[in-house]
Amino acid sequence: MERFEIDPDIHVAQTLPARIYSDPDMFRAQWESVFARTWHYAGHAGLVSVPGQVHPFVLMPGTLNEPLLLVRDTGDRIRCLSNVCTHRGTLVVEGPGHAQQLRCRYHGRRFTLDGRFHSMPEFEGTANFPSPKDDLPEVALGSWERFLLVALAPAMPIADVVAPLRARLGQLPFSALSFDQPGAREYVVSANWALYIDNYLEGFHIPYVHASLAQTLDYGEYAVELQRHGVLQLGIAKAGEPAFALPPAHRDHARRVAAYYFWLFPTTMFNVYPWGVSVNVVTPLAVDRTRVSFLPFVWDETKREQGAGGALDRVEREDEAVVEAVQRGVRSRLYDRGRYSPTREAGVHHFHRLLAEFMNHSMS
Repeated sequence: MERFEIDPDIHVAQTLPARIYSDPDMFRAQWESVFARTWHYAGHAGLVSVPGQVHPFVLMPGTLNEPLLLVRDTGDRIRCLSNVCTHRGTLVVEGPGHAQQLRCRYHGRRFTLDGRFHSMPEFEGTANFPSPKDDLPEVALGSWERFLLVALAPAMPIADVVAPLRARLGQLPFSALSFDQPGAREYVVSANWALYIDNYLEGFHIPYVHASLAQTLDYGEYAVELQRHGVLQLGIAKAGEPAFALPPAHRDHARRVAAYYFWLFPTTMFNVYPWGVSVNVVTPLAVDRTRVSFLPFVWDETKREQGAGGALDRVEREDEAVVEAVQRGVRSRLYDRGRYSPTREAGVHHFHRLLAEFMNHSMS
């Protein structure tokens, strides 16, 4: 697989090669080089709120397809374990619930809630058994507030990834958040996952694509801040539009912030509004097919439909239409690479550099 570079100087840099978005081999190369080495949203602490509660899930279906298990053990600690039995490889836990031990229904192998091997029938006389290989592997698990993130082989510590969120948003009422399951939405977009991220990371298109959002946000004050493992976009409210009431000690107290749009490389967004948090999870399904999940957590229902955080379904569908048009365009024989707007596409440039860094690392 050939290497590619993104010039660190945005003024001279070219965008990602079009084949990144359309070549199945490039897409498959990202599974181990990018997705296995980064942190991904896994759920919220309420899924395993008491000791003995278990919640199985598949990490990144369509690419990694890794069966995992969230569990709160008897010491009241949340863990993420492999959900694959160390005997013959079947799934250990089939659905969410409560358990005193984890028991494989295939041949009865048992594990404690922290993943350690406990017992196995009919194994008398087996040499060198049990060994640490008979325990369920534990997967790296991190958190920000009540949100849980996991990584199979993390290239960076979770503390570094979420440090900007903790520093910027620590004074908001996260303890009051309540997950709105009926309000959750899923969208399937006929486009490459990276095109969806490109579109998310710039406000450049707002005046052209999002008429309703443009009436709420002050385009001239839209701001982008680059972080090592992510990007923060600040949507600034126009006069009279809803904004955070931030305390005097907050660094953004003098700004009328309508939304904090935090993106964590590569596929997780935390969009923070006066009403709460919309967690957006991007799941690559195929080279030209992506699922986007909108997961709302609310602390003030009265502000739900106001300002930048209102009409999210409409904004999403407008984004889908334009991203799907780009997917059709990047297949053209006549297009390869474009250029960046230094004033409006710094976030996109940063994403492209991160993607190149991780993909090139696997080729070195």
